Amino acid sequence: MKCFGCLRREYHWDLSDKPGKHASAERERMKTMKIHEKMTYSTKIKAKQKGMRKALQKEEQEEARKEATHEKRLKTLQENHPLEKESFRDYINDRREIFLLEYAMAVKREEMQRMENIARNEERKLEKAERCLEKDAAVFDEFLKENHKTCVQALKIAEKETAAKTKKTTEIQAITSQIENLQSDISRFKNTLKEYKMYRDFLYQLSPKEWQEKHGKKHTKGKDLKTASKANEANASPPSTAEQGECQGRAAPSSLGDPHALSVPLFLSPGQGLTAPASPYGTSDIEPELYFTDPQQLLSIFMEIEEENLSFIQRSQEIEESLDEVQHTFITTHETMEKKLAELKQQVVTLKSSIAKEEERLEDLKLKVHLFSSGESEADDQDKMLTSLNKKVLEIYCQCTGENEANLETMEMLMVIEKQLNDLLDNLERIPPAKIEQAEKAKKKERRIRHIPFGSVTHMKFPFTNSKDATRQLLVSGHPQVNQIQQQGKKKKKKPDQ
Repeated sequence: MKCFGCLRREYHWDLSDKPGKHASAERERMKTMKIHEKMTYSTKIKAKQKGMRKALQKEEQEEARKEATHEKRLKTLQENHPLEKESFRDYINDRREIFLLEYAMAVKREEMQRMENIARNEERKLEKAERCLEKDAAVFDEFLKENHKTCVQALKIAEKETAAKTKKTTEIQAITSQIENLQSDISRFKNTLKEYKMYRDFLYQLSPKEWQEKHGKKHTKGKDLKTASKANEANASPPSTAEQGECQGRAAPSSLGDPHALSVPLFLSPGQGLTAPASPYGTSDIEPELYFTDPQQLLSIFMEIEEENLSFIQRSQEIEESLDEVQHTFITTHETMEKKLAELKQQVVTLKSSIAKEEERLEDLKLKVHLFSSGESEADDQDKMLTSLNKKVLEIYCQCTGENEANLETMEMLMVIEKQLNDLLDNLERIPPAKIEQAEKAKKKERRIRHIPFGSVTHMKFPFTNSKDATRQLLVSGHPQVNQIQQQGKKKKKKPDQ
């Protein structure tokens, strides 16, 4: 038999679990439903109340059915089983169970009464909330109606404003087009006025100076009188801006419609500048007086100016031709002078290099002369060395050129040998290096076999690009035989002098 606490927990669990089971299904069903099938908040609350009432009625019916079944069972048991004698303890136990059952029934009834009271309170609250919702819905409907009215009014006002705006924009466009037309007319009139003023100034400049001075004085006097009258009028009664605008508007057409200005032929461009001083009229509205009364006067002046311009043009062409000739001669002379200057510079450089080389050679010779003069050598030994050197040089000369038919001196023979050696070195530079190495190896072998005494000179290598440098190096190298040949030549030159 269950106690009151267990029954109360079970009843609360059943009540709390029922909404949780149906919540998810109800949400899914509401998602799939259409708008006209969905319910308001008040209808939902009423539906929930009906469900709770039905659940309570079902529970009461089930309890009544259970009590009826229990009573039937008791009757059947009493009929089938005769009453036995019960002890006092059994009687107490039965009474206790009956009491507990009656107590449970009373607790359930109290709980049911409490739940009914709660349901009634909830129903009252729901009715109250429903009334509030209905009021809110009515207020909201009124708000929507007012909002709709205001929207309609706003749309009407917007349409009116757009129509007014379109009108204003069309008016503004028309006014702007008028302003643009007026501005274009003003600019056109300004250009024409500039042209007319330029023609007036030009005619004034063509007039003689005496007439210019005479009429200049008149215009200055008229200007002074006019300014004085204007100042008096301004002090007396200052004119309004509207009157000034009207006066300006009247003055502009009168100045533009001047028959004297329109009668001038258009023979100058608008951008042509005038070097002469401006006319005394300036920007005043004084009607100009012209010196020229007949167009023939202007034509005669223009013919004279044209003749002068033609003479000036011819003179400028002649000057340009002479200037071109002068420039051409200047360029040609400049080019020739530059070429000569480059050649002279090259000659100076070559002469400086040759002077430096000769100075080096002179220093070497001076040093050698100093060495020979300081040494104590006997004359006989020198003569013997000279004769042996002459023989050797003669042999080399005969081998290089042939017989000595002209009976040349030793220095001359050496010069011939040097020249031939330079020619051979020049040819040697054109030969490929492989062939030169082969020829050098062959010559070395031959010299070793023959034992040539003057081989020290012939075996020398000349790693020089220039043959003259090679011979100079051979002479300056300090070889004893070469030095003896040089001394012999010097002695022969000194003997005839003595």
